[in-house]
Amino acid sequence: MQSPYLVAVSGGIDSVVLAHLLQRNGFNISIAHCNFKLRGEASDADEAFVINYAMKLGVPVHVKVFDTVAYMDEMNVSLQMAARELRYNWFEELNTSLGTQGVLVAHHADDQLETVMLNLLRGTGIEGIYGMSSKRDYIRRPLLPFSRQEILGYLKDNGLEWREDSSNEKTIYKRNFVRHKLLPLFLEFDPKGPELVQYSFDRIKDTGKAFFYFFDLWIKANVVSKDGYEMLSFDSLVAIPGKSSLLFYWLRKKGFVYAQIEDILCAVENQEAGRQFLSGSWMLNIDRECLILGEQQEIEKPIQVGLEDGSFSVIGQHHYKCVKLNAGALIDRSPENAMLDLDLLDFPLTLRNWEQGDRFMPLGMQHFKKVSDYLIDNKVPLIKKDKVKVLCSKGKIVWLVGFRIDDRFKVRPTTRKVFYLNKYKDEKPF
Repeated sequence: MQSPYLVAVSGGIDSVVLAHLLQRNGFNISIAHCNFKLRGEASDADEAFVINYAMKLGVPVHVKVFDTVAYMDEMNVSLQMAARELRYNWFEELNTSLGTQGVLVAHHADDQLETVMLNLLRGTGIEGIYGMSSKRDYIRRPLLPFSRQEILGYLKDNGLEWREDSSNEKTIYKRNFVRHKLLPLFLEFDPKGPELVQYSFDRIKDTGKAFFYFFDLWIKANVVSKDGYEMLSFDSLVAIPGKSSLLFYWLRKKGFVYAQIEDILCAVENQEAGRQFLSGSWMLNIDRECLILGEQQEIEKPIQVGLEDGSFSVIGQHHYKCVKLNAGALIDRSPENAMLDLDLLDFPLTLRNWEQGDRFMPLGMQHFKKVSDYLIDNKVPLIKKDKVKVLCSKGKIVWLVGFRIDDRFKVRPTTRKVFYLNKYKDEKPF
């Protein structure tokens, strides 16, 4: 026996034909119908029609009644979006609970053309030309290769009845306007117009696949990931053709929009080091020689670091071991780690974000320096400055974490015990 499928049937021409075609060819199906309660008695009549149609086909039927208007108000979305979300959320639940192999919907070639044209009117990128896929997740669209005329022909040949949704004729909806106003113009100009347009879209779609193939190669060759940041050098961007598209498809995964791309490229061209662009919780920083992408700094409360051997976390990303050692047992000069004279420290120590006005005495110096000046002198990008932390003992900075310890707390020949803070390389507690 064939694996079961769930068929979405509204009662309209397309879904009626799809269910009949599948049942006629021996597919194991059941029907799913949504009653959105948007057309009063007409919606209930659609439900009754689908139930009766399922009985004629001899297949199971599942019906769900939705309060679509209430959902629209609650989620603050359009009526069409509310219906769409309710429909597909239920389809997914039903597909899982019934163990079916997918949900079959009745989109066809004309729907595909309408979708692509709507995307163009919305200012789509190349992916908008792709339209709907024949298979995506649990959704299947077996009628995509067939036109509306072919489906109507099947309907008439088999004497099938259907329900007409009056809202399909209202051109106040964008899709209906495209269907009833724009597509007829294509047919009037050339009976094969829609077919030729779809052929052009298919060619563009194939070109898009080539673009994304080379885009992935470009990303691998030019974007460097380190310490939670992604970096793209100016040299790999400014001289390459199509840089607006390359930059957009790199940044869009973090919520950046195409309208920001021109400003970013202008900032790169004008060498506006320090300028920032934001998207949700993400920040793009224009540095001296590259773009740096990373998460914005969250407000973190200071944490206490005790004398006991253990570990503490910095920025939720890097972890440090805290160990007491005998003097002379080890010398570690890495700026990522710190070796401090234990007897000079007052516990618990405090780990916090650095603040304007903070001063410390960098190792090897005999005078104080502002933390802000130290970070500038060491060319620390603005996006990284916000995440720099200091370790303090009774208000005195003992370590600018990851950069330099304070000379007042260094290990000396007279040091007896060492407090050693060692970055854990696997970035997790030991």
